[in-house]
Amino acid sequence: MTKDLLWRGMLAGILAALLSTLCARMIAEPQVDLAIAYEESHAAHDMSGMSGGEEVELVSRDTQKGAGLLTALGLYGAAVGGVFSLIFAYGYGRFGQLGPRSFALLLASLAFVLIVIVPGIKYPQTPPAVGKHETVGVRTAAYFAMIALSIGAAVIAGKLRGALLPRWRGLDATLLAVGAYGVLVLLGQFLLPRVNEVPLDFPATLLWDFRVASIATQLLLWATIGIAFGLMAERLLKRQ
Repeated sequence: MTKDLLWRGMLAGILAALLSTLCARMIAEPQVDLAIAYEESHAAHDMSGMSGGEEVELVSRDTQKGAGLLTALGLYGAAVGGVFSLIFAYGYGRFGQLGPRSFALLLASLAFVLIVIVPGIKYPQTPPAVGKHETVGVRTAAYFAMIALSIGAAVIAGKLRGALLPRWRGLDATLLAVGAYGVLVLLGQFLLPRVNEVPLDFPATLLWDFRVASIATQLLLWATIGIAFGLMAERLLKRQ
């Protein structure tokens, strides 16, 4: 059955990627274009009076926000959809009496919080024009470390809740586990490096709109995975 759930999860992820691509094209990419225009205007000002050829553009902007965006989100959606289905196969029936659709939505909601919201508190999404080129590696590593920390803290909190359940009431065990998760995340956020490279004159409205659009795109992705995979998993489980 795991194999059947796996390809359904990947299919749900690809469907979610298609919808997220449309969402990104409508609300996120216009903000990226504005941010790039801001960067180019400042670069032109800094280079005024200096000789030198114009930097060659390896991939055109139209390709980036067209086929490039679709390919990247498609691969990402298939990957996370496959992982999502494996976690579903492991956890279904182990946590209460939730049905397939309810459990899939619960997993998608947790994934959205753990992978998008919590890491975004420490390292909020920023458009391409924000940040120094020489710190890209450090910023990327720190962001993925924050995601790993969030997921690891959630696993520890889940094991803690399971260990407390024989002696504690369900609500008390859950609250203590959530508190432990919060402490671990706060400790990790304190230890990880602080990144603040937003130029002082960068438009605040543009930065806000980009972050809202990025979160909305991720929300649509995970909501679609949860709903679509839940429907497919329910049909599969009913047949079997």
